[in-house]
Amino acid sequence: MGRMQDVEVFRQLLGLTFPWEVTRVELELAKGHVDVHVGHAPGTKFPCATCGKELPVEDHAEERSWRHLDTFQYETRLRARIPRVQCGEHGKRQVAVPWAEPRSRFTLMFEGLAINVLRQTSVTGAAKILGLSWDEAMHLMRRAVARGEGRKKAAGAPSPTRLGVDEKAIAKRHRYATVVVDLERSVVEAVQEGRRIQSLGGYYEGLTAEARRRIECVAMDMWQAYLTATLKHVPGAKVVHDRFHIMDHANNAVDQVRRAENTRLLREGDTTLNKTRYLWLYGRENVPEHRQVDFKRLRQANLATGKAWLWKEDLRLLWTMPSLAEGKRYLDNLPRRASRMNPRPTRKVAQMLKDHALEILNFIRYRVTNAAAESITAILDRVERRAAGFRSFASMRLAVLFHCGGLDLYPALPGATPGKV
Repeated sequence: MGRMQDVEVFRQLLGLTFPWEVTRVELELAKGHVDVHVGHAPGTKFPCATCGKELPVEDHAEERSWRHLDTFQYETRLRARIPRVQCGEHGKRQVAVPWAEPRSRFTLMFEGLAINVLRQTSVTGAAKILGLSWDEAMHLMRRAVARGEGRKKAAGAPSPTRLGVDEKAIAKRHRYATVVVDLERSVVEAVQEGRRIQSLGGYYEGLTAEARRRIECVAMDMWQAYLTATLKHVPGAKVVHDRFHIMDHANNAVDQVRRAENTRLLREGDTTLNKTRYLWLYGRENVPEHRQVDFKRLRQANLATGKAWLWKEDLRLLWTMPSLAEGKRYLDNLPRRASRMNPRPTRKVAQMLKDHALEILNFIRYRVTNAAAESITAILDRVERRAAGFRSFASMRLAVLFHCGGLDLYPALPGATPGKV
């Protein structure tokens, strides 16, 4: 298969330009692969990989191969001996080749394809589709993330002003990671091991003083370690306790009241609250039409559960307050109303509101939530299910940054814009 037309076809497919050329093409039918041999024109000078000085070829490294896109059903490999130049300042250096990045065993086009496949399926599935080992597929993912992080650092983009902080469980061994999200761009900024003060503190410590000053607010749940780390490292930022976490506490309180009351009623032979668990989790405007009559009857039955639900619905109105002063007055009244109610779970949530009033009211000023962080967590849950769990913090961090880091993962083809394949 060394005919001139075959050589010319592969030269065009590879996008090779002078001085690089396809010297021959070998089709190994028995082995199921195509070898494309690449060389360069005699007398060519190449730049030193460090300083760029044009130098004559000193010698060539041993022949090596790069995996390329398949030709029909055949695995295709590029084969070449990379020229080396002798630089007076930097010594002997291998020259850069246009079809692959340094120290890569894959061509730029193949890496671009691999990234597309890895984004759509698990590492195991991608390895099967691409005809790679699991380790090779992971290697390509690591290269992509390292490339993206390097470009992000080199670009010197402005640091985030609004952050979201959330935790992510690793497997089922009570191990956690801290995920820091840029709320304005909805991308992950960092992944730190654990959920301790040092976990989030380590992220803050890695920022410049200017980047820390730029942070206006940080949305988070009420985990004390995150609050402590933020107050210590970025005292100028405002903490905003996420309203969705607060409402989750309120919904759990309603459910605790329902379960306790249902147990008491069943002892008396009353099944009023049977099979109503999910009904009490609806907001007033979201009750299904076919359940509205039943739900109205339940609310009029003078149940402790109904009172807890009404209090929870009143809490939802806090997030609609138009000013900080009105929000403060409204929030101050919620614990007083809860104290007149018997259900302990509701009073416990009311005390939590009182203890964290400043951070809760910051929502009215900044209007930020951890919704972006929650949506990213949902994406990661799908990735984790596809992967049948993360093996370690390192694999979890890699997956988070690959799928949700907003990084420019793709290798740049010659003459193309970085990130485009």
